[in-house]
Amino acid sequence: MTEATAKQLTPVTPTAATRPVRDLMRIVIVGHVDHGKSTLVGRLFHDTGSLPDGKYEAIKAISEKRGVPFEWAFLMDALQAERDQGITIDTSQIWFKTDARDYTIIDAPGHKEFLKNMITGAAQSDAALLVIDAAEGVKEQSKRHGYLLHLMGVRQVAVAVNKMDLIGYDEKKFAAIESEYRAYLTSIGVTPTFVIPVSAREGDNIVTPSKVMKWYKGPTVVKALDSFTPSAPATESALRLPVQDVYKFDQRRIIAGRIEAGRVSVGDEIIFSPSNKSARVQSIEAWSTIPGATPPQTREAGYSVGITLDEQIFVERGEIASHKEQAPVETDVFRARIFWLGHEPMVLNKTYKLKLGTLEAPVTVQSIERIIDTSDLSNSSAPQVERNQVAEVVLRSRRMLALDAFTDYPSTGRFVLVEKFDIAGGGIISMEGYADQRTLITSRGTNITRVENVITEEARAFRNGHKGGVLWFTGLSGAGKSTLAMALEKRLFEKGYNVYVLDGDNVRHGLNANLSFSPEDRAENIRRVGEVAALFERAGMVAITAFISPYRSDRDRAREAAGTGFHEIYVKADVATCESRDPKGLYAKARSGEIKNFTGISAPYEAPETPELVIDTALTPLDECLDELVSYVEAKFRV
Repeated sequence: MTEATAKQLTPVTPTAATRPVRDLMRIVIVGHVDHGKSTLVGRLFHDTGSLPDGKYEAIKAISEKRGVPFEWAFLMDALQAERDQGITIDTSQIWFKTDARDYTIIDAPGHKEFLKNMITGAAQSDAALLVIDAAEGVKEQSKRHGYLLHLMGVRQVAVAVNKMDLIGYDEKKFAAIESEYRAYLTSIGVTPTFVIPVSAREGDNIVTPSKVMKWYKGPTVVKALDSFTPSAPATESALRLPVQDVYKFDQRRIIAGRIEAGRVSVGDEIIFSPSNKSARVQSIEAWSTIPGATPPQTREAGYSVGITLDEQIFVERGEIASHKEQAPVETDVFRARIFWLGHEPMVLNKTYKLKLGTLEAPVTVQSIERIIDTSDLSNSSAPQVERNQVAEVVLRSRRMLALDAFTDYPSTGRFVLVEKFDIAGGGIISMEGYADQRTLITSRGTNITRVENVITEEARAFRNGHKGGVLWFTGLSGAGKSTLAMALEKRLFEKGYNVYVLDGDNVRHGLNANLSFSPEDRAENIRRVGEVAALFERAGMVAITAFISPYRSDRDRAREAAGTGFHEIYVKADVATCESRDPKGLYAKARSGEIKNFTGISAPYEAPETPELVIDTALTPLDECLDELVSYVEAKFRV
């Protein structure tokens, strides 16, 4: 045998570099208190041979010393308080492996007093194993846990119906539990991949198929977990780098943070939101004990990094760095589905501290749209959200926020609310019905200088006999905006006013013919109208606008454009009144689903908080409304 042949036949011991990389999946285990969750996990680790040497023997010895029977749950419940009380009070993370992959098991508490910890566990997981006691059946807490998994975006769920030994391994009782819980999960958009009858205490269907439940033909718990698909790596998503801090180091300003998604490379042009400042990455800083080591040229999700830029721009903690093409949403208002954990109820118009990544900002509860009963999914309205309730709310900030819809980017679409230094609620973000305001606040023009008119506003007012201004009519479709606007225009014209109505339908036939009715295009529609109305105002005319203009932020921008000449007129009428009028048949089409994003039905309307004038057309005849408008104009505009 030659030396070369001997080398070929010599076995090679695998090293860290040559060993194949195995998948890692994070599984959260949830269930009602005393349904045997920790027992199942303890058995799972023992039967897969994943326990550290001597761990089983140590727990057994402790049990004998205390004079209590050995419990598989003791393998998981490592905290002294848990052993004494018999419940899991914190999330525990431990690792085990099967032939297929490695796992991180996140054991989350099931008691309702510790739901905050359960939500934390679910937020970190790729899939879930939900445990139900076969003897007790589906409890309200079981449904709440299922709903919370849905709320946190966990879509891969296996259900273990535990303690089958207590019901004599009864197939019919198992089938009833399976049918009830499958129907519930399906109703909330969660499809349980497997529902498995198990006995954690006896080891049935955990790792090996049960010999006493031969009627069950599905996989064991381990086989079910092995069939799940790991989440797509965060490196494949768009870049999200929340700024943690900015350090002055030598002559460098190093922007530090942890990459939550995507990757960043030297030379990338990045934008910081919501400030909208951009620059190129000049270097990625790294600590190194090797003299002369080459600094990294790229870093990806999971790394904490420090970067320098090719120009000195001011950014601060809480901003999010991204690539321009896939930047986060910029908004001051958003919808949220929230689980309330506060000792005091969440109430309307109260301000809480929002924490999202490294961002902290005050937000106010603008509306509580519905309370969701997690047991039967019924909806109800209430002025406040009680502890352990789920609700859909609208939150508003006084500043622009950079964030994402949870369905697009979970890492920047999930937040908590803080009250009195304690986490009071957690939720996920939805932008349904609301616009990304980035394009509305970003100036794209350069080298532009405003030209001042020679004729002053005072001179125009003297010539016309009245000041210029904007009467901004806002209200639901059918409230009477256009009817009042046209009638007011006629009355004012007869009185000698230079006046013109900008009506929604008319503007969309020309100036805004290229815009749809998406939230973003609706916002752009109002932005353009606001700027045109401001030009009318500066020309000394009275511009009357008749637009639903549902978003408060859009009306605020129109006010900013016109300045002190802006007058917000709330043409008030409730949905029922407007729908009874239905002058264009729009409400009927919206109810049938023919029209999407219809304000008041399937899209939000944010009523003015402090309008200059309220005209209630539901309670007041139109002639009286018109007289009130004319009197208002005469008092405010006549010179």
